[in-house]
Amino acid sequence: MPQAERQRSKSRASTSRAVARPPARAKVPLRKLLKVASVAGGIQFGWALQLSLLTPYVQELGIPHAWASIIWLCGPVSGLFVQPLVGHFSDRCTSRFGRRRPFIVCGAISIAVAVLLIGLSADIGWLLGDRGDFRPRAIAVFVFGFWILDVANNMTQGPCRALLADLTGKDHRRTRVANAYFSLFMAVGNILGYATGSFSGWFKILPFTLTSACNVDCANLKSAFFLDVIFIAITTCISASAAHEVPLGSHDQSAPFSEEGHEQSSDVHEAFLWELFGTFRYFSGTIWIILIVTALTWLGWFPFLLFDTDWMGREIYGGEPNEGQNYATGVRMGALGLMLNSVVLGITSVLMEKLCRKWGAGFIWGISNILMALCFLAMLILYYVAIHMDYRGHDLPPNGIVIAALIIFTILGGPLAITYSVPYALVSIRTESLGLGQGGHFYGLYVYKIFFRDVVVGHCDCL
Repeated sequence: MPQAERQRSKSRASTSRAVARPPARAKVPLRKLLKVASVAGGIQFGWALQLSLLTPYVQELGIPHAWASIIWLCGPVSGLFVQPLVGHFSDRCTSRFGRRRPFIVCGAISIAVAVLLIGLSADIGWLLGDRGDFRPRAIAVFVFGFWILDVANNMTQGPCRALLADLTGKDHRRTRVANAYFSLFMAVGNILGYATGSFSGWFKILPFTLTSACNVDCANLKSAFFLDVIFIAITTCISASAAHEVPLGSHDQSAPFSEEGHEQSSDVHEAFLWELFGTFRYFSGTIWIILIVTALTWLGWFPFLLFDTDWMGREIYGGEPNEGQNYATGVRMGALGLMLNSVVLGITSVLMEKLCRKWGAGFIWGISNILMALCFLAMLILYYVAIHMDYRGHDLPPNGIVIAALIIFTILGGPLAITYSVPYALVSIRTESLGLGQGGHFYGLYVYKIFFRDVVVGHCDCL
């Protein structure tokens, strides 16, 4: 009898240990991470069109060059408040479809609506009574669509990054791989978007886009945005169907799509707008360095990304909007340079994991920032060479000037790929103990970045 009792006691103890020990969390296959990250391609396709074509286009609608950056302030300023809200609610979302996917899908739908408004802004302005070179009604529709597009792009991109972080958990290697996948698809979207923007014959393929209110350049832009709607729909379906998230509160902790340890989420206050800034005091010195370097880096990147094609049309080709073909030719050539930039961005993304493993993520990020600064210095030198040549205003620039500009654009793809990926991976690794949630800390980095990048730089551009 005592022996039987001891056996029953051992059996109960082993059963208790089995119950107490949570089942091992299955790793998400890399091919699923690849599919989830694919939505970045659709998002970046729209970003590429936005960055390459919209600054020149808004000037063709009648906005002066000095005020073009004000248009770009609309989205980032709203994003300063919207992004923490999106991060907060996606961390706490209890939808049966998961925490991140509802935001990804809603963001994709908003992108489609926004690009249709932008593409059709000239036609809508015409219907409302616009005539002549200055079209205030078209500008109002454009700005409204632009506002929605900028917020929707980040509303989709942020939850996707957070979803990848959810899937990889505390596996730092897979976190870097997932971010590299994200950057790879950003490169694919950039290549396709910039290639679309550099092609001047879309109005022939889609002749219905050419209207009384919309000339050839406008029709090409409108066609490009129609293609963007199709691309974002395809990539969103692939991403949302690949990530079968376990709803928040599910007890299936062994499932690969549940965030580890989230059963305590009801007791942990995720980062809300005021809580977000309150958590800054808990940041270590390393995290502060990442934030400061990110802000300073984007002080350099934002003018390039905003005015790159405009710089090519004005400073290299010597053109002006609505005055001859030099400006439009320069804008298309700038889009070609950005496409080459994206090819290098994609190659760098593929090699990112090996580079960071061999030399360290911080070292790679530092080298990329130095290379970025040297390229921007080369752009200044090229500009001063171009303005002292006698072709401007009556002829196309020499091939050497154009090739030098294209080479600079191409080289910048490497630093840009690292900027898009490494800071997020570094923050993800170093903020696990702060209880911010994946959405919270990604939006914390975003808020810090856009304040210095878009608000400060955009104000300086206006001045």
